[in-house]
Amino acid sequence: MRRALAVAFVCLVLGTGFTYLRWLHTPPFTPPPLAGELREGSLPVDGRERTFAAYVPAAAAPEPALVFVLHGSMGDGAQARLGTFHAFEALADRDGFVVVYPDGFDRHWNGCRAAGRYAANIENVDDVAFFAAMVDHFAARHGIDRRRVYATGISNGGHMAYRLALEAPDLVAAVAPVAASLPADGNLGCTKSGEPVAVLVLNGTDDPMNPDAGGEAALYGLFGSRGDVLSSDATVAYFAGLAGHTASPRVHAYPDVAPGDGSRAELSIWSDGPGPPVALLRIHGGGHTFPHPEHRYPRFIGETNADIDGAEEIWRFLSEQALGEQ
Repeated sequence: MRRALAVAFVCLVLGTGFTYLRWLHTPPFTPPPLAGELREGSLPVDGRERTFAAYVPAAAAPEPALVFVLHGSMGDGAQARLGTFHAFEALADRDGFVVVYPDGFDRHWNGCRAAGRYAANIENVDDVAFFAAMVDHFAARHGIDRRRVYATGISNGGHMAYRLALEAPDLVAAVAPVAASLPADGNLGCTKSGEPVAVLVLNGTDDPMNPDAGGEAALYGLFGSRGDVLSSDATVAYFAGLAGHTASPRVHAYPDVAPGDGSRAELSIWSDGPGPPVALLRIHGGGHTFPHPEHRYPRFIGETNADIDGAEEIWRFLSEQALGEQ
């Protein structure tokens, strides 16, 4: 009897260890060498003190671009930094733009999904005003180019990027939501301006939270429902329609240089119409994750693509857009 119990205990320990290593473990992360400075800041907006951190490169460009990087649910600016592996800061050192990691209200953004039952939504926090105030702040302090303001973010942060595109197309030149799709009409919690905006959507086909084919956004269909969302295809079709694109997209399949990651990347770009380009960077086999060639997310939220550098691809798209040039 004791032997059987001992064997069972050993099997349990080994099984738990395997589960942790396979599904929950994230390899140690070493930030890249950086030459700039991370600066904390805050602004009073709509009766609340809102906070952010800004990475200012050592050699900022004249009138630098401004890139907002937005965290997901239950996160903050520090988590957005870590979740993108400091990759935007390395690019900022190279290209001279300013990176801002804002903090959502009570660790959430008041994005476009009406179903989110968290304080930012319930209290209808004016996050658009927060971003407008930050743009004014960085224009006054760092001389940023107002024509080149961009937003990217994962999950709840991606939905905030959608809100900026839908409600403030005169504030952002382009957005790049990650692991996020537009809410279905019955779940829409913001107002569509109907104005075209440059958009890059980066979604995985095996995302356990944001279904690529559309439907209920809930972890494995069971936990933390955020209501129904459109498919990735319907999301880009909406923005492509606003921009007047009617032809088939140009499609580029990235080399599968990391076959062991269980995924591959494919970029589709619509740009035949008079409006700004719209793109879908689809990660076949990818999860609720941010692509990077060296680092990955825990596997319980899906595979992390290692064929591409997500920040590099996002910045390449964003940096080609400017307000007033379409």
